[in-house]
Amino acid sequence: MPELTSHWWSRWNPVQISTRQSALELLAALAPLTGRILLVTTAGFSKRGVTARVQRALQHLDIVVYDGVEPNPQLAAIDDATERFAAAKSDVIVALGGGSAVDTAKVLGVTLASGESRPLHRVLRSGVPQDWRSRVPVIAVPTTSGTGAEVTPFATVWDSETHRKYSVAGPNVYPVHAVLDPLLTLTLPADETLHSGLDSVSHALESLWNRNRSAVSTAWALQSLALAVTALPAVLARPDDLAAREDLQHASLLAGFAISQTRTAIAHSISYPMTLRFAMPHGLACSFTLPALMRRNAEALEGIMGDRELFRAVYEMLGSLHLPQQALRYASVDQIQQVEAEMQTADRLGNYSGVVAEPRDLLAESLGR
Repeated sequence: MPELTSHWWSRWNPVQISTRQSALELLAALAPLTGRILLVTTAGFSKRGVTARVQRALQHLDIVVYDGVEPNPQLAAIDDATERFAAAKSDVIVALGGGSAVDTAKVLGVTLASGESRPLHRVLRSGVPQDWRSRVPVIAVPTTSGTGAEVTPFATVWDSETHRKYSVAGPNVYPVHAVLDPLLTLTLPADETLHSGLDSVSHALESLWNRNRSAVSTAWALQSLALAVTALPAVLARPDDLAAREDLQHASLLAGFAISQTRTAIAHSISYPMTLRFAMPHGLACSFTLPALMRRNAEALEGIMGDRELFRAVYEMLGSLHLPQQALRYASVDQIQQVEAEMQTADRLGNYSGVVAEPRDLLAESLGR
């Protein structure tokens, strides 16, 4: 069995992180004394009055609100927003929301600074090499615990027109500051809590069976799993458990650190058409194959984890969530198998260092075929 070995590596992460149970107070302290802020969020936050609370906290500034972020941010929508807000010439972007809001803000940070009207169409669809030389700084305030987007140098962009998933990447895609406030996650619905938590677990595991794994990324991933294996079941059972919410938020952060070193691998490669074709939530799409991958890589993973206890706990936790049955709510086995060719994402499959596994075989094992 191949060992999940690591190679030469380097590490840099420029994001300042603050944890505080009053994100709005901290935002007021972090914001510039003068200037214009672009607040990137969702319509839901505006309807619940959170956008207005941010505006009151930053009332000394000129605030422009973009609350049109939707799940799985689309290439065309972000290009539209780039055109819409270019004239505002924002000094800072504040991202308030889940991974989609944070990713949208990170992309706008570089597209607005590019001076182009529709840069994603030119760069991503046309295959022009990414060279984001400047940015509008982003302050990320995540309200879900899963993506770790607040500390990664890439952002996911979806393109339903071409049925492709892209990454906007580079040093200027990093936020400058991340503000973690577990109170903001307390009202997250159960499904979104589960799916974002699964995304975090997937990130941690994907960074372990990864060719880019290092001693540092391994330490982050293991601590992330140790927190998530207890915190995720706890918040699903007791949504108002603030301590567990905080642990899950930290698990997401640590897994974000890990994948910012390694990137993701085979489970994410399989997930992309599941989300694009069948609207399967990303966290579910990249996690329903994890138990099968853990079985295939059990010996190496147990060695990395130091003993079998954490491996067994994570494996049993995933099994208790009935992920295959949840996945099949979005598409049948036959439908899933029909998009198997679209699961062959070369860069993600190339990161996988574990036991050889074709997507077809993993699907059959994961879905009981």
